[in-house]
Order: sequence, then structure tokens, then C-alpha cells
Amino acid sequence: MVMIASLPSVLRHGGVALVLCSVLTAAPARADPSAADIQLLDRMTWGVNAQGVRDLAAGGASRFVEQQLRAETAALPPAAQAQVDAMRITREPMAQLVVEVDAQNRAAKALIDPEAKKAAHTAYFKALADLDREAQSRSLLRDLYAPDGLREQMTWFWFNHFNVHAQKRDIRAMVGDYEDQAIRPHALGRFRDLLEATLRHPAMLRYLDNDQNAANRINENYAREIMELHTMGVGSGYTQKDVQELARILTGVGVDIKPDAPKMKPQLQPLYIRAGLFEFNPARHDFGTKTFLGHTIKGSGFDEVEQALDLIAASPATAHHVSEKIAAYFIGDTPPPALVDKMATTFCHSDGDIAAVLRTLFRSAEFKASLGKAFKDPVHYAVSAVRLAYGDRVIVNTDPLANWLKRMGEGLYNHETPDGYALAPAAWSGPGQMETRFEIAQSVGSGSAGLFKPRDPEMPEQPAFPQIQSALFFGSLQQQLSPATAHVLAQAKTPQEWNTLYLSSPEFMHR
Repeated sequence: MVMIASLPSVLRHGGVALVLCSVLTAAPARADPSAADIQLLDRMTWGVNAQGVRDLAAGGASRFVEQQLRAETAALPPAAQAQVDAMRITREPMAQLVVEVDAQNRAAKALIDPEAKKAAHTAYFKALADLDREAQSRSLLRDLYAPDGLREQMTWFWFNHFNVHAQKRDIRAMVGDYEDQAIRPHALGRFRDLLEATLRHPAMLRYLDNDQNAANRINENYAREIMELHTMGVGSGYTQKDVQELARILTGVGVDIKPDAPKMKPQLQPLYIRAGLFEFNPARHDFGTKTFLGHTIKGSGFDEVEQALDLIAASPATAHHVSEKIAAYFIGDTPPPALVDKMATTFCHSDGDIAAVLRTLFRSAEFKASLGKAFKDPVHYAVSAVRLAYGDRVIVNTDPLANWLKRMGEGLYNHETPDGYALAPAAWSGPGQMETRFEIAQSVGSGSAGLFKPRDPEMPEQPAFPQIQSALFFGSLQQQLSPATAHVLAQAKTPQEWNTLYLSSPEFMHR
């Protein structure tokens, strides 16, 4: 292994050796595409690649932004789509998967023989792990190759905003569907629709224990996080009483994997709702009158939930809190209050249209001034490295990429608490993080990452050497290099070393 200290022009970052982390000095912009255009592409998608540059150059930055904001869900390249189509999470509905693994677990618990029980439990946990790995793989393939890159980036953002931890209970069997069906279709749509889609998904209800929330046995977990994290935000004016009343409103909203509807009084049966594993059971609901955010909500069943969501989504506090998080995600630091106010105004006037809020952000002077200055979090770093290194060539094994994210502390579906991963750059720029990134840069840059090694040991590896020094680099990326970075790259003795140095450079570390 080449040690960091043995490479040329080593600089220091946070007390630990780090290659090339000098202050970014932008090269003079060139026409079509300019340095700012390339930075825009890097910011709006999961990283620069040749197709993205072609799309950007074809119509200019403004048209590219609009295309991304209005994009329909686009097909993956055939080689990537074939991998997705072969997955169990693609071929079987989520409800069926959950029922199957639950039956597997019950059968294992019923066994008496210790060895047989142990083997059955091992098989059960492997089944859950396989479903989790498939979900991660599908998500990463979309980040790498989907033409509608902004949608995929916002899918990650909203999953992080409405976070669930896959390792809790049987959520590993649900998490792929949660991302694919509750979040992704609404990533650029109306916030109110997204909020309800997450509320109706069993992964969220399991994670925040609302499936245990019933009349006379109130569980406030989900109600509190809706108010504190998902919508209005801490200190926005709601009270503990509002949380308690929302918890009462949410009683009976839960999950049921049994095929038959529960027994209940005849007068309650018309109020019963079942959609897949989602259930609203009126027999578990508190039908008393509630006072929520200053409004009286009379007992009526699930319609109470709809009324509460309408009030929350229309709150100016929600507009501000959500806009601030979106701005922090894209700008990479504490966003300017004036920009957040503009975005919140758009949120209110557009009835929570996420694309409209993003348009306000992307057109702002503050956003343009931030381009190239936001430090990449682990997901952006790792995905953008693979996108640049291999371009349109589809990897056959996403496991190395998923493992890098875990090593850097941002594993998919792996954040335990509801607040999601930190958006502040300071969370990802520590010395240990930098060392890990350098190792990843070496792995990608040398072509030894295992991305083209099939999971099936019977299948031969399909080696592919990264092509970073390509027409894309010389035509678009080279113009962004500072003199210091260009000098260090010129000292590289091999293509592998050059790749490693470039993927460790301050220009590549920022977006």
C-alpha cells in the first residue's frame, strides 16, 4: 500500500496528512461548459459524468435545471436494469416478503432441537440481510446511472429526513419499498403527499412504534418526531400538548400482516382501512375530541389524521424548517436566512411544491456563490468517484461501494436515530474520515475495488480500469484545477497514482 506521507506535495488537514487539501483556486471559466456549469452538474446530481456534461452542454444550465426539476422517472441502462429486475424486492411485493420472512421466523421459534433452531434463525436473519442488501444495491445503481439525477439525490435527502433504521425489527424486509414507493415518487412533488406516504408506510410505523399506539395505551414516539423533525421543527410554537393530541389522533394507525381483518363492532367496520400491510383499526382509535394547533378535531376516524396533516403541512413553521434543511443540504453550511425565507415563501405559495422550492434555491445568488465550495459527505464522495471513474460502464457488484459508506459512517438505511445523518460538512471532514477517503481513492484509482467482481463465485471477474484522464477531464474538469493541484498531478509516476491523487484532491472533495 502507498502511504499518504510518501506521496508528493502532502499537505496537512486537521493534524493528519491529507493529499492535496489546499484552498481551492478556480481556474478561469471556459465557455460551454464553464467551470460553474460543471460545478452545477456536480451539485445537482450524484457527480460529474460524460452523459451529464453532454446534457448540460446541449441546452445550457437553465434548461438543464428545468429538465431535472420536471424529469419523469427515467429508465436505467439495460445492464443496470437487469440487475434490478433480478432482485427479489423487484419480483415480489413487499407485503408478500414481510409475510414470508415472518413465517420463517415463527417456524424457527417453534423448533425444539437447538441446532435446528439455530440454523433456522441464521437462515431468517440471512433472508433479512439479503433484502436489505438488495435495497442498497438498487439505490446505488440508480444514483450511479439514472438520468434523472436530481430525483435520486432528493430521494436520498428525503429518506434521511424521514429516516428509518433498517436493523429494527423486520424493517429490512420493508426498507426497499419504503424508499421506492413512499419516498421516490414524491421526491419532487408536494410535501403534503410525501408526508402522508411516509405515514402510511409500515417501515415508518414500525420504526417509530406507532403500530403500538392505541386508545388508552398512547405511544407518543411518532407524533413527537413528526412535529420535531419531519415538519415544524423544535421551537416553532407547538406544545407538548399538541404532541399528545397528535398521538391521540394517530391511535389505530398501524401495521397488520395477518390476512384477515380484525373483528370489531359493526358500526366501526366502515371506518376500517387496509392497504397492503398498512391498517387503520378504528377499534384501537381514540374517538374523543382533540385540540391540535389551536383547531378542534372531532372524533371521526382516519379523517382526523388527514386534517392534522393538512394543518401541519400548511404551517409556516413547516415551510421554514423544510426549506432550511433543503438549503443546508445543497449549500453545505448554515444557509443564509434571507434565502431560507425566500424558499419558505415559495413553499407556502406553491402549496408545498418541492420542485418550486428547489427552483427558488437554484436561481438564487447564494446558491451560485456556493458552487464548488460544499464539502462532499461520504455518499456524494463515493458515488461521484465511481461515476467519474467508470462513466457509462455499469458495475456488477455494489457491495464495495456500500461497504465504503459504512466505513465512512454514512451507511444506507443505517442511522439508528430519527434525526438522520448530519448535513453539516464538519461532520465528515475529520482526520479518520480523510484517511478512509484516501484508501477509497487508491482502491478506485487502481481498479482494485471489486466493483466488477460478480457476487456469484462461479462467474468470472470483468476487470475494468478507471478512465479518469479522458476527454471529459481534459475538456471540462481540468479547467477547475488550482496550480497546486495541477503541479502535484504532473508528478504522478503511474496512471494509478494519478487517479488516486485526483480523487484525493480538494477540487474533487468539494461539489
